[in-house]
Amino acid sequence: MMLVYTPSSPRALRLLLLLLLAAWKAGSGQVHYSVPEEAKHGTFVGRIAQDLGLELAELVPRLFRVASKGHGDLLEVNLQNGILFVNSRIDREELCGRSAECSIHLEVIVDRPLQVFHVEVEVKDINDNPPVFSVSEQKLSIPESRLLDSRFPLEGASDADVGENAVLTYRLSPNEFFILDIINRKDKAKTPVLVLGKMLDREENPQLQLLLTATDGGKPEYTGSVTLLILVLDANDNAPIFDRSVYEVKMYENSANQTLVIWLNASDADEGVNKEMIYSFSSLVPSSTRRKFLMNEKTGEIRVNDAIDFEDSNTYEIHVDVTDKGNPPMVGHCTVLVEVLDENDNSPEVVITSLALPVREDAQVGSVIALISVSDRDSGANGQVTCTLTPRVPFKLVSTFKNYYSLVLDSALDRESVSDYALVVTARDAGSPSLSATASVSVEVADVNDNAPAFAQPEYTVFVKENNPPGCHIFTVSARDADAQENALVSYSLVERRVGERALSSYVSVHAESGKVYALQPLDHEELELLQFQVSARDAGVPPLGSNVTLQVFVLDENDNAPALLPRPGTGGGGGGGGGAVSELVSRSVGAGHVVAKVRAVDADSGYNAWLSYELQPAAGGARSPFRVALYTGEISTTRTLDEADSPRQRLLVLVKDHGEPALTATATVLLSLVESGQAPKASSRVLAGAAGAETALVDVNVYLIIAICAVSSLLVLTLLLYTALRCSAPPAEGACAPGKPTLVCSSAVGSWSYSQQRRQRCAPRRARPRPTSWPSAPAFLRVLDL
Repeated sequence: MMLVYTPSSPRALRLLLLLLLAAWKAGSGQVHYSVPEEAKHGTFVGRIAQDLGLELAELVPRLFRVASKGHGDLLEVNLQNGILFVNSRIDREELCGRSAECSIHLEVIVDRPLQVFHVEVEVKDINDNPPVFSVSEQKLSIPESRLLDSRFPLEGASDADVGENAVLTYRLSPNEFFILDIINRKDKAKTPVLVLGKMLDREENPQLQLLLTATDGGKPEYTGSVTLLILVLDANDNAPIFDRSVYEVKMYENSANQTLVIWLNASDADEGVNKEMIYSFSSLVPSSTRRKFLMNEKTGEIRVNDAIDFEDSNTYEIHVDVTDKGNPPMVGHCTVLVEVLDENDNSPEVVITSLALPVREDAQVGSVIALISVSDRDSGANGQVTCTLTPRVPFKLVSTFKNYYSLVLDSALDRESVSDYALVVTARDAGSPSLSATASVSVEVADVNDNAPAFAQPEYTVFVKENNPPGCHIFTVSARDADAQENALVSYSLVERRVGERALSSYVSVHAESGKVYALQPLDHEELELLQFQVSARDAGVPPLGSNVTLQVFVLDENDNAPALLPRPGTGGGGGGGGGAVSELVSRSVGAGHVVAKVRAVDADSGYNAWLSYELQPAAGGARSPFRVALYTGEISTTRTLDEADSPRQRLLVLVKDHGEPALTATATVLLSLVESGQAPKASSRVLAGAAGAETALVDVNVYLIIAICAVSSLLVLTLLLYTALRCSAPPAEGACAPGKPTLVCSSAVGSWSYSQQRRQRCAPRRARPRPTSWPSAPAFLRVLDL
């Protein structure tokens, strides 16, 4: 669609604006204007901002600019009112030569977001060039013997304008010998020819001077003229003649030197020397054409003498003279029109401009990345170019106008998968064989904070011995962030919570940069067996992203508590690590194996460290005591029947020892008073009888205890083996003060475990250590280490 603006009236202006708006909506963003050549500086061309749908206020902020390849200073836009105007002199002949169509292509580019518009400004020709002859005087030698109606072609004029402005008409100054005839050629050009209308007489008119005037069809019209100097020759009656006055030849460009273009053949009706002929280029042939072709003056062959390039010139007009050797010589004339055919000898050219790099990985699909223009100097199918992009990339080419493309985003980007793309744009013409050219574009993907820091495991298990030094490094957490630079800079912090009545930060801390976890105070297994908390990893992106990991810190027991003696049920006293006294009445009539008393003790530690054993210390003087103490229950029983020789006062010293390393001990003093059978209280008899029954039940219970201990020990070994395998495959979890591998403990075939207190919920510190008010009659089952 072409709009021609002629400022005539406001009504015409409104009509023009409506047409421009319709062209904008129907032309896919292409706007067309026209302007006459030689227009003055400031001449109005069009309201380009309004026609492109842009607000005047956004022209400067959005970096509105106009680009034109090679013609950037001819047109300009006033950013205040959005008007396109003439900036400098436009010479259509200099811009487009003799091409019938002449346009200036403008690329209008605005940023934020990037938009590209294509504007075509047609340059209208005005009649500003007069017809011009190549010489100011043309000489013709014509024998007086030439017959009537003999024809003598003349060099025509040329006009740099096009269209009607270049349509020439010729007229000849009045004379009595010649008339003017016009030959219309296929290329719409006209060749003037002199036709002899009256016989010449050299004796009367040895020479004639005529004026040939050429007038173009412009308004106002221009004229040009040349003087025709006709020399009348005497003698030779017959001039050489060609069989045709105009020869048309087609040849391909890039033909090799010495390639035959045409073989001319003229004839002469004379005899002898007057019949011998010499071929030559006419003086009308320009020097540029003489360099391209070579004439054989004897044979009339015209051959290629230099490179023939269609892109330089696609036609040649060669005027040939043939002159006989008569006296005076006579000349024949013909014109050879050489049409050069195009070959596909020029590769396409690719130009990439307006790169919007780097591209954010969250850029929207359809975002314009770059502008690409392609061109080919060839013509027809040889100059038709198609553009393709490297396959399997998240970009595509979108054709915007003729040989202009936009490189746009076709699918979502992920910098963590691919951080940059090496794109290759290939332009290929439609010739046979086709030629191609490539251009490379490196597209870098800019990082966006779309990945949170990630830990290798959701949970870590850490073992720390109690009584650790304050500030001890117990573990290091590490999270990786797939993003880059600040988005991948990770800092660590505790997820604060309450541990009992205290804040988590009073127990542990984490270094913000290294992720090292420190115990701020000594941990006590008896107070806190398991400390479970979370560490947060957060990146430095905007907005920041984060994730948490759980740490389970198991406080392993050390033997830091000695056994503690418990008072006899029903008494108010208390036991202690240093010793205690138990008084009992024993009837002398009891038999061997009778339980007469029991030492009760507990240990605040766990596992092996809380497993208590009882030993009876030797009596003073080396006398053998009639009593013994059970190794694991603390029950004191008779070894034989008591007799009168036994002292009525028996003082027994019982050593209570745990199994820690080193072992801690406590001593208990048991005072036994031997009385006659009638003097023993009934209550004591019942206690002794119950103790004897318990001794019997103990043997039965021990059988089940052995089975239970073996089953639990087997399960513990299997669990620890599985845990060790998982720990070996995972990153090291121990800190600087974490213990070695826990020791597995299996109870002996007989015996039991003793514990100081009942377990509370895990992770909750104990406020007080409750004292058991009674001791179970049967031994407790083995309790393994808390893992």
